[in-house]
Amino acid sequence: MFQRKSQNIKYFLSLVPGKRRFGVYRFLPVFFCIGGVMEWVMINVRIGRETFYDVYRRKKSEREYQQKIEDGLIVLNQPVANKPVAK
Repeated sequence: MFQRKSQNIKYFLSLVPGKRRFGVYRFLPVFFCIGGVMEWVMINVRIGRETFYDVYRRKKSEREYQQKIEDGLIVLNQPVANKPVAK
């Protein structure tokens, strides 16, 4: 069973031109195009109301804000206890 699959894969890979000139690097344009398509999908395709980059930017902003709080650059307003007013 595995022998048959191995032969099928070898046959499929032999169909890609440029074996003698480029060797295994003949597959680089294919993976380059796949990467470009993935990037386009991540930028332009909305899942729900957000794209991947919307989520990335929001999470990055949240991490920066949290880091500023930890560094003491931002002080959060803490509620003051109600003091009784003397008359």
